[in-house]
Amino acid sequence: MKNCFIIVFFIFSIPLFAQTETETDKPWLPQLRRAEIIAFGSFPFTLFTSIFLIDTVRFFDNGFDTRYAPWPFKAASAFPMTENEKNITLTVAIVGSVVIAVVDYFLFRTKQRRQIQPETPRIIRTPQQQ
Repeated sequence: MKNCFIIVFFIFSIPLFAQTETETDKPWLPQLRRAEIIAFGSFPFTLFTSIFLIDTVRFFDNGFDTRYAPWPFKAASAFPMTENEKNITLTVAIVGSVVIAVVDYFLFRTKQRRQIQPETPRIIRTPQQQ
C-alpha cells in the first residue's frame, strides 16, 4: 500500500518539475499537465465510488449481513475492510482516475482536430450579363 502511494506520487509529480516557461519547445507538456490535473481532480470522486462499490460487493458476498452494509447504512459495529480490500479499493480509484484523464485527452484531441480542419471554400458563381 505504501509502495503504491510512492509510485503514484512520482508518476504524477514528474510534470510539475518538468514544466518550464517556454512550453512551445515541448507541445506535449501542456497536454500532460492537463491529464495530471484531471487525474488528481477526479481521484476523490473515484475513491468515494470505489469504496462504495467494494462495500456493496462485500455486503452481497456476505449474504446481506448488516455488519457489511455499505457506507450510508454502515452500523457502528461494522467489520472494517481487510488490507487486501483496501488495496483493491485504492487500485480501482487510481485506475479510474487515469481512465478519466485518458478519455479526456482523446475527447480534447478530437475537439482540437475539428477546430483545426479548414472549412471548404464556397464558390459562388453569378450569371454573367450580356
